[in-house]
Amino acid sequence: MKKILLSILLILTANLAQAAETKRLCVFDPLGANGDAFNLLKDYAIDMAVTGIKLSLSPYTDESVAVADFISGKCDIVAATDIRLRPFSKFGGTVSAVGAIPGPEELRTLIRALNRPKAQAYLDDGKFALLGLIPMGAGYLFVNDRSIDTVGELAGKRIATLDYQKDAIHMVNHVGATVVPSDVTDFGGKFNNGSVDICYAPALAYNAYELYKGLGEKGGVIRYPLAQLTLQLIARSSDFDDEFKQLSRVNAEKLFDKAFKLIKQHEDSIDPKYWVDISLEDIAGYQEMFRQNRIELRENGTYDPTMLTIMRQIRCMSNRAASECSADDRE
Repeated sequence: MKKILLSILLILTANLAQAAETKRLCVFDPLGANGDAFNLLKDYAIDMAVTGIKLSLSPYTDESVAVADFISGKCDIVAATDIRLRPFSKFGGTVSAVGAIPGPEELRTLIRALNRPKAQAYLDDGKFALLGLIPMGAGYLFVNDRSIDTVGELAGKRIATLDYQKDAIHMVNHVGATVVPSDVTDFGGKFNNGSVDICYAPALAYNAYELYKGLGEKGGVIRYPLAQLTLQLIARSSDFDDEFKQLSRVNAEKLFDKAFKLIKQHEDSIDPKYWVDISLEDIAGYQEMFRQNRIELRENGTYDPTMLTIMRQIRCMSNRAASECSADDRE
């Protein structure tokens, strides 16, 4: 009887220990613990508690520090932009390929497709696992002169470009503009003080980085989504089992509508006078230029070819008449 009671006690102790297991989730958010991303991931952490793992959230306003702490093992999971996390998952990092996802519904379709069982092999390479994607909104060009609304007018302009974003550097060079190496911590300041003419950011940056200061009286926001940006969750493959990983992706997807409600609030907060619409003819030109750049970046190894193909298929589902859907040089 004593042996039976001891066995039961050991089992209960083990279960309690498992229930009390804590993992650290390091979250990049420009506004720290007061930001949208951090608060969305509070809901995610609550939903993940059913796994017996408690996620302790730590806010970071400097994305590079969050990623460095993940690399050093201080973080079990890191939540950061897909652009910054591309070295850990080229497949996931290709989601923000320029011009690849026109709008939120195409992004929703993509996320749902990635949560299907047959996609799991692409989300976990045995070293790092992509545990979910959360929308951050479309990336727009913020310009200090609203007359800069065509590709030709970008030539010679100074553009704040993330120094680790190879595709952005490629695009800036392609249009004949000048790359001004920047980071998420300083691109806003450079735009606001006139060190650059243009920066690229989602609507949340308008208030978070006070970009209205750089827009002034002459500036504008080009109302054309260059990409759909996402916050992604990355962990070491060996740190979590497959059940946790799949539940994580499902729970991240559940945040989609709430995230886009917040994105709309940010876009609505931009003074209407700043929005600049471009012609359908110019949009067609942008789309073809972006397509050619995606192909070039696929060939040089920057973009993942499988993800590009998936996104092209989604675009063609939305617009079967698009020229790219019958082009010989497909992505």
